[in-house]
Amino acid sequence: QVRLVESGGGLVQAGTSLTLSCVASGRTFSSHAMGWFRQAPGKEREFVAVITWNGRNIHYADSVKGRFTISRDDSKNTVTLEMISLKPEDTARYYCAQDDVGDYDPPYSFIYGMRYWGKGTLVTVSS
Repeated sequence: QVRLVESGGGLVQAGTSLTLSCVASGRTFSSHAMGWFRQAPGKEREFVAVITWNGRNIHYADSVKGRFTISRDDSKNTVTLEMISLKPEDTARYYCAQDDVGDYDPPYSFIYGMRYWGKGTLVTVSS
């Protein structure tokens, strides 16, 4: 049974930084792509970032490119999302996700979601 537990959310001011972490358990972490998604109040869940099994392929939503960095530490079964220059529009519940595949070919299915989800961690950015 796959379990994903996020941490690191909180209330921050615009322009500051925050780092989210997600610890996975239940199956071989290093074989699977990992991602972050977010859902703002009243909006649909959206893709934020994905990192493939070996860390060689990384994709970001246009809205976070240059500000967010996704990384993974297979020794700790952890995926991290470093967020800088936060904006009020980054306010959302952030979800960690793990897919059944390790890598992707176009069209990239990860933007629609992944197989397993955490419960999320809330990020609030005040102006």
